[in-house]
This record gives sequence, structure tokens and C-alpha cells, in this order.
Amino acid sequence: GHAALLKRIAELAREVDGESVLLTFYPHPRMVLYPEDHNISLITSPQEKTHLLEACGLNHLVVYPFSASFSRLSAFEYVRDLLVKGLNAHTVVVGYDHRFGRNREGDFKTLLELSEVFGFRVEEISAKDVDAILVSSTKVRNALLDGSIEEANALLGRPFSLEGHVERSRQLGRTIGFPTANLKLEFEYKLIPRNGVYASVAHTPFGIFNAITNIGIRPTVSDSAQRNIETHIFDFQHELYDHPITVELHHYIREEQKFSSLDELK
Repeated sequence: GHAALLKRIAELAREVDGESVLLTFYPHPRMVLYPEDHNISLITSPQEKTHLLEACGLNHLVVYPFSASFSRLSAFEYVRDLLVKGLNAHTVVVGYDHRFGRNREGDFKTLLELSEVFGFRVEEISAKDVDAILVSSTKVRNALLDGSIEEANALLGRPFSLEGHVERSRQLGRTIGFPTANLKLEFEYKLIPRNGVYASVAHTPFGIFNAITNIGIRPTVSDSAQRNIETHIFDFQHELYDHPITVELHHYIREEQKFSSLDELK
């Protein structure tokens, strides 16, 4: 649905020699409205979202700060202040189920009415165009939590990835001949897939390498319930501590398991 919307924005911008703009919000509304009980995990971090949108050829990304006061703006105020005064919108493109303004009072009909007042065009991406693909963030999230990484990647149209920096740990992998990069995620609300072992690809400052990634609690060597993301990169000789890396998950191999000894683990 978002891909269809971005494609249409780009087409319309070219028609009028204009510029394509995506308006989005952060923090997630639930983080603001339910700060003690939002229990939220997101498929893409703001940084990852920015990289993906750059690849789509979008001219501008506007990340507007969502706040309690912003949530109380009426639909009229939202259109007047953000779309007209803020962005000088020529054409506004929305999905078929788009709602906006206080208590989600605004919809496509509201936009049509206000477009007459303020002099902009409105276009809706229809349910037929979106639902034909049968993709939703819920389906992607459920596939990731189930370890069905191939299904999640097919729905996303790209490999699901984890971004972060490599931090120092116990360096146990080095002692058994399989050094691992311990990934510290940049974004605390990032959804982490099901525990297990994944065939993966590591994007590093030194190039792109095949790898194998373990997500879990390392039961063979630790009694902690803390989840870790560790990647062993094949044919890799560089030092990665404190460097940023991105790990793409491509195939779920097996569940995490406890071995009886380090030799068996090796």
C-alpha cells in the first residue's frame, strides 16, 4: 500500500514539475498517548525508514513530532497548518483508510471538502489497488515472530534487516574459532524476530559478506534470559568493534538449542 502511494506521488510530482513529499510522524502515537503501556515494537526504525524512502527516489521526508497537543488538532487545523501552510500542497495522496485529526475525525470526504476551501487536489489510493497485494504490517509482524523469515521478506519486498553497532562481549566465539559480531541495536523499539539461527548477509564498512546469525539467550554458555543478536561472518578478517553493520535475515535454519559442551557447540 505504501509503495503504491509513493509511486503515485512521484508520478503526480513529475506531471506538475513539483516535488514529492512524504509526511509521517514520530514518536508513534501509542508511545505518546500511552507512555506507560504502549508495548510497541516496530518493523522499521526511523533510520531504516529513511534509507528505504531514499531508495524510492522521494524528494523530501518530513517527520513531524507527534505530541499530546498535536493529537488534539482538529481535522481542519491539521489540513490548514500542516498541509497548506507547512507544505504548500498541490496534491494530497492518501490511502483508502486514511484518518487524521482529533479522534480520527477526518477522512477522505473531509479532505475533499477542505480541498475546495484551500485550493489543492486530493487523490485516494483505492482499496482494490492496495488489497490486491494482501499485505499488512500485522502479517509481516506475525511472520517475523513465527520465524517465517522468507514469508516476511516476500511481504516486505526486501530482506528484513537489523541495524546497529558491534559491541564488545565475552569474546567466547574467538576461543572456539567462530568469532561473532555482537549487535547492539540502534533503535530500542525494533521488532526482533523469533529466537533461532538464520542464514544472513552482513553489510559492513569492509563490504558485504555471507553470515550466520543467532538470536536468543545463548543457553550453552549463559543462564541469562537477555536476548542477544550474534553474527558469525564468513571469510572475514577485519576488526568490527564500534563499527555500524546491517544484518539481513534470509532463511530460518533451526531453533536455538543448548549443547552439552563447547566442543559440541563448536
